[in-house]
Amino acid sequence: MFTGIIQAVGTLASIEPRGGDYRLTINSADLEMSNVALGDSIAVNGVCLTVIELMGQGFAADLSRETLSLTTLSSLTNGGRLNLEKALTLNTPLGGHMVSGHVDGIGSILKRTADARSIRFQIEAPADLARYIAHKGSITIDGTSLTVNSVDGVKFELNIVPHTLNKTIMAAYQVGDRVNLEVDLIARYLERLLLGDKAAEPTISSGVTEDFLAKHGFLR
Repeated sequence: MFTGIIQAVGTLASIEPRGGDYRLTINSADLEMSNVALGDSIAVNGVCLTVIELMGQGFAADLSRETLSLTTLSSLTNGGRLNLEKALTLNTPLGGHMVSGHVDGIGSILKRTADARSIRFQIEAPADLARYIAHKGSITIDGTSLTVNSVDGVKFELNIVPHTLNKTIMAAYQVGDRVNLEVDLIARYLERLLLGDKAAEPTISSGVTEDFLAKHGFLR
């Protein structure tokens, strides 16, 4: 688990193909690594990765095909800047919100506008995530815990203050950039809870239900 409070901005030292997937080597910059061990988790642009090698100024982690297909990490280039956060511990202040490091989808930056000393971004989310994004609710963008300022269908806006711009990779975002999205964990559990006993029923992948048949005249 993570909090969405970025602890350092690192850079990608290398990305190497390894038998169908990839290995990342990351320069961890100012991230305190003295208490990091092999097998620990570090969120990289909001993606929970496992440390498989430690080196003087950073660490290495493997990317599975699943991670490559569901996140923006497949488009990383050497020298790219990365949001980094070590896993939450029992004595870590929960300054953001509960973040799992499991990306739900990829969003796209639609607008970037100045708002006094802040920057306002409009982002488009995948349609299947829209129901989890609420006005004044929490969302994670590339690992950063943020508050949603407004919502309009699949589009939502964020107002990013100078401190966040300085401590994350968000200042460099431009229109057209793709970002990792993780919706509020509580919203997902609440949706499942509201299903009640129906949660135990298998999903009908064909979409053909008794209601569907009745609606289209197949049942009398």
